Amino acid sequence: MTQTAPHATGAFVEDPDAPEYSAYGGDWSDIADEAARLAQQRIVVNMGPQHPSTHGVLRVMLEIEGETVTETRAGIGYLHTGIEKNMEFRTWTQGVTFCTRMDYVASMSQEAVYCMGIEKLLGITDDVPERANILRVLMLELTRIGSHLVAVGTGGNEMGATTVMTTAFVAREDTFRVIEMISGLRTNNAYIRPGGVAQDAPEDAVALIRKVIPQIKQKLDELADLQLENPIFKGRLKGVANLDLAGCMALGITGPILRSAGLPYDVRKADPYFGYETYDFQVPTSTDADAYSRVVLRLEECYESLKIVEQCADRLEQTAGQPVMVADKKIAWPAQLSVGSDGQGNSLDHIRHIMGESMESLIHHFKLVTEGFKVPAGQVYSAIEGPKGLLGVHLVSDGGTKPWRAHFRDPGFNNLQALSILTEGGQVADVVVAIATIDMVLGGVDR
Repeated sequence: MTQTAPHATGAFVEDPDAPEYSAYGGDWSDIADEAARLAQQRIVVNMGPQHPSTHGVLRVMLEIEGETVTETRAGIGYLHTGIEKNMEFRTWTQGVTFCTRMDYVASMSQEAVYCMGIEKLLGITDDVPERANILRVLMLELTRIGSHLVAVGTGGNEMGATTVMTTAFVAREDTFRVIEMISGLRTNNAYIRPGGVAQDAPEDAVALIRKVIPQIKQKLDELADLQLENPIFKGRLKGVANLDLAGCMALGITGPILRSAGLPYDVRKADPYFGYETYDFQVPTSTDADAYSRVVLRLEECYESLKIVEQCADRLEQTAGQPVMVADKKIAWPAQLSVGSDGQGNSLDHIRHIMGESMESLIHHFKLVTEGFKVPAGQVYSAIEGPKGLLGVHLVSDGGTKPWRAHFRDPGFNNLQALSILTEGGQVADVVVAIATIDMVLGGVDR
């Protein structure tokens, strides 16, 4: 007898031509006994929404026969925070601190794509200083490494290898050391701003970057040694959660999952931004299209990102002293922020100027910060290559100081559509593997 997964109310819905059996609340053992009495061979199990292997508050409804998954449904929305709607009531610059909190493992990526869209609407894309774009690329690649390390590390932990997670998180801490030194925060940085970045890198930033690169490489090597030739790991992931290229294209899948199916699509190469066309790096691919190949690709992408980080360090040395914010003072926020004696992040020179030297500058600063700048009416779509895939934003301006609409294409949301295909016909235990190698963050999925 063919039946579907339960509705949100808990009703079991059978074939339209068959009678309906419903269970509302009660003890599961009583429900299972009743199902058995009625000769039902079907069991529906809820995995989540509070579950250590669902990468956030994801609810997975599984229909199983024995240990075999016959149907999978994903239930989302538990982490919906109204970010996109809230952005309609904040200035364009204030919107940065909202969108950075969507996929909180890849916060810089969301800041970057949002600001890129604003700059297109303003027509200042080519006016963004070179040094600002170098710092953006540096932050994006460090964020990519950190995001992949979380995916690989938590995935290893969910499959029973705690050492994989601790090793990955030690390497991630090295990325945070650089990010925190430059932006002042580990995550949810609001560092990338329309027109540039919030502040320049300190003098000793390049030295720290060069110091952490070999440390991160060492941990990547350890992760590869721990996993890739481990017979248990290979047996657990090889040939599991397969999704071929046709399936990826039909579902709009991007990122490592798409590249594991053989298509070398990467927005950094296909439609470069922030000067990515001037950096030397490769786009790793595979044709195995399984869970194992996705882990391999994420590790390989980390090595490629380290190449870009190294090139950024060289370019930061060459551009020392150059501006990191557009010259147009009607758009540019102060871009040399530093923590003053009052604990606030404002350049002391800037404060001295606006508070003691120029009433006009004080008025301008006040209006810029409180009211924001106006963006010409129009709409734009921008996309970048986030750690999880194509990250896009559709911005609409009515000519005011706030977005009329801001809508994001989070790659995890699209990639999650593949969960049923990845898991149906497999084992219950393989659902954990599938979720881990999809690598979505529910803050980005739900927004």
